[in-house]
Amino acid sequence: MDHPVRDVRALPKAHLHLHFTGSMRTQTLLELADRYRVHLPSALTSGTPPRLRATDERGWFRFQRLYDIARSCVRGVDDVHRLVREAAEDDLAEGSGWLEIQVDPTSYAPRLGGLTPAVEVILDAVEEAERSTGVGIAVVIAANRTKHQLEARTLARLAARYAGGRVVGFGLSNDERRGRALEFERAFAIARRSGLFANPHGGELDGPRSIRECVDVLGARRLGHGVRAAEDPELVAELARREIVCEVCPASNVALGVYDDPAQVPLRRLFEAGVPVALGADDPLLFGSRLAAQYEIARTAQGFTDEELAELARQSIRGSVAPDEVRDKLLAGVDAWLAG
Repeated sequence: MDHPVRDVRALPKAHLHLHFTGSMRTQTLLELADRYRVHLPSALTSGTPPRLRATDERGWFRFQRLYDIARSCVRGVDDVHRLVREAAEDDLAEGSGWLEIQVDPTSYAPRLGGLTPAVEVILDAVEEAERSTGVGIAVVIAANRTKHQLEARTLARLAARYAGGRVVGFGLSNDERRGRALEFERAFAIARRSGLFANPHGGELDGPRSIRECVDVLGARRLGHGVRAAEDPELVAELARREIVCEVCPASNVALGVYDDPAQVPLRRLFEAGVPVALGADDPLLFGSRLAAQYEIARTAQGFTDEELAELARQSIRGSVAPDEVRDKLLAGVDAWLAG
């Protein structure tokens, strides 16, 4: 007798790769744009994900332009609170009991009274969203690799002041081809000394070299993406041996043209090689799908069984910095999902 297909939204999981601006609901963007009289291009209003091939420079700039327009619609304290609350509500509906949201506060600082006030507003919003939804939330503060290293060091020192609280990690985002990881060694040293874990993007638009710099120079414990490690079997084996988590975002990889279709994303190759994987939605606003859809992609495009999906969920939970009691509860929930 065939087992009924289990609902991946009911599978308890952790969400480790979600950007603050990119978490926005399309409806929220429309309302904020209307309030602030921001003209939105049809790519952001059509309800279908824009076609973005970021593998060429022009495609990445187009992606960044859309992202910047969306970001410009977040202007006040209430907007920040709304975005974080809605991200937590959406994660709750997708089965996520723990969220680590990534934010570059420099983008919001001018409108929120400076860098430190911007971080304070974000942390207040996180506390409030956790109280109202029950989803545990932590923050990864990220620097932009296309900006100067001094800015990254400033952000690392700022993040370090909040280490031990809601800020748990330090990231590095934007186009790998325009800012090599090794240039940010000092910023990451500041962050790691304070107890924050290193969480740079690597192995998305650039290949294995980028990942090696993230791991060997920046001390990455988790990699944003990491999928292109699959091009180097020795590197895959090393990531597995060192238990470095790859935050794999299948819909994002396809939307940005890193792979042509979901079946080509090397999720199964990494998984079977023993690399810990945490599926993530990256930027649902631009890529058109949230967390559960990534598990559905694993099931339909890559043939993951329910037992394997459960193991992906466990790896996301183990790869998180959730407190032990949250982790234990979520892991027990995974077992119950399989048993049910």
